[in-house]
Amino acid sequence: MEIKHKEEGHKGSFYIEGDGLIQAEMTYSMAGDTTMIIDHTEVGDSLRGKGAGLQLVMAGVEYARKNGLKIIPLCPFAKSVFDKKTEIQDVLR
Repeated sequence: MEIKHKEEGHKGSFYIEGDGLIQAEMTYSMAGDTTMIIDHTEVGDSLRGKGAGLQLVMAGVEYARKNGLKIIPLCPFAKSVFDKKTEIQDVLR
């Protein structure tokens, strides 16, 4: 699965496309210059159960690390990933 990233102003998303449509997406907004708020994760039926949501969250974590950002996971799915994976909690705010 190829994860793509787009930014528009203070909002952005990591997403997976298939058949010309977005099949899975994690959206975020920036609070200031150093805080990324993950607000929603959605995975379509075609990718459900294949780890797409986890891959999107991990892409956000890598992006945060590369850019010196901290993450607030307001999205329940993203929060559950952070709760389970202690190795990514270095980017938690």
